[in-house]
Amino acid sequence: MEKPLSLNQADGEKLVQLAADKKKIIFIGHILHYHAAIIRLKEMIKTGKIGRLQYIYSRRLSFGKIRREENILWSFAPHDISIILSLTGEQPSYVDSVGSNFLHARIADVTMTNLKFPSGIGAHIFVSWLNPYKEQKLVIVGSNGMLVFDDTEPIETKLVLYPHTINWQNGLPVPNKAESIPVDLNDIWEEPLKAECKAFLHSIKTNAKPITSGEEGLRVLKILELSQQSLEQKERGHSPLTPDLLPITQALPLTPDPLPITRSFFAHETAIIDDNVAIGEKTKIWHFSHILSGSKIGENCNIGQNVVIGPDAIIGKKCKIQNNVSVYKGVTLEDGVFCGPSMVFTNIYNPRAEIGKMDQVRQTHVKKGATMGANCTIVCGHTIGCYAFIGAGAVVTKDVPDHALVVGNPARQIGWACECGEKLDDKLKCTVCGKVYQKDEKGLNSSPA
Repeated sequence: MEKPLSLNQADGEKLVQLAADKKKIIFIGHILHYHAAIIRLKEMIKTGKIGRLQYIYSRRLSFGKIRREENILWSFAPHDISIILSLTGEQPSYVDSVGSNFLHARIADVTMTNLKFPSGIGAHIFVSWLNPYKEQKLVIVGSNGMLVFDDTEPIETKLVLYPHTINWQNGLPVPNKAESIPVDLNDIWEEPLKAECKAFLHSIKTNAKPITSGEEGLRVLKILELSQQSLEQKERGHSPLTPDLLPITQALPLTPDPLPITRSFFAHETAIIDDNVAIGEKTKIWHFSHILSGSKIGENCNIGQNVVIGPDAIIGKKCKIQNNVSVYKGVTLEDGVFCGPSMVFTNIYNPRAEIGKMDQVRQTHVKKGATMGANCTIVCGHTIGCYAFIGAGAVVTKDVPDHALVVGNPARQIGWACECGEKLDDKLKCTVCGKVYQKDEKGLNSSPA
């Protein structure tokens, strides 16, 4: 069967059940699974060549062939959805699609689909048939490297390893770029269509279930249907979907504009901004972030990708919140606070999935200029002092004094930090900017002596 399995999940389930009742096998035409580059790519990921999977994105673009019986999502995206589901080994917990219709009022010519998985992996799929050149590219980002599959390239460079890594120096992420390495495919190369046909014949001969079975096609169909529903609900003002087809939370429509046109901040088109939100001038809100009702964000803030703020969170001026951070209800950030990538705030001390405890929210207060390193955790109910510095991965279980430098689990103080972020010497002097501090009951004076 060609992709997709059917035009809706209900029909797809009937087909899969019918095949099972008749003791037949459905073989779906998700051809990329039989492509040598994808086979080798899967092997490399399985053996840990690029470490832990973090992010996947695909771009499938061209100029035509433009169809009138289906939109670009259903025409181009099934292959990429199939591969992404295979690589992650799980169904997404979050699905959101945005699209644009240029040639027909009801048929999308360009779509962007955003997926988030329970393991923390993120993915997006960009498809268009209004692109000036052809592009078929899949990028896999891991903790220890990156892989790029470009099907428009010759065999020698269809799959390339980029052994880039991020190193941490003085609590800051430093990119380490390395030379790209083409991955040899000659030992397993075979025309993908021929390989697919051979796999089809093998299933007929042996009655073995193929990689691209009816069940696999049904999983892809489910994401397609969710994505289509997300596209349609954007017009009616609903928010992204979970795989049970229920809205997560009510939101204003993304188009023409979630806030007055005269707004003085920037929000990427994929960002969701609820009603009753205050956002200061020159603040930037990037891809796939969600600002919930009642939240207040000051001027000149930078809100990274996949950030959730609120409801009712308070963010001061000139704060920087890096990717994959959630600032929950009960958290207040004063001016100039830095939240490193994937750091964690909590707001319930002893949460349970089956018991609602939002009446037990504990307040967390982060004072001016504090820095919280990547992947650190701030247990709720505590105060982080002015210009305190929380090391990467630390777990804070008590109040942190002004200017304190803490690391470890549980976090312990190992020194003092200057306003400029450098560690002070034994005389409480910064060897970089020259400021000198004095101790007081809160930690150090926030102003130099």
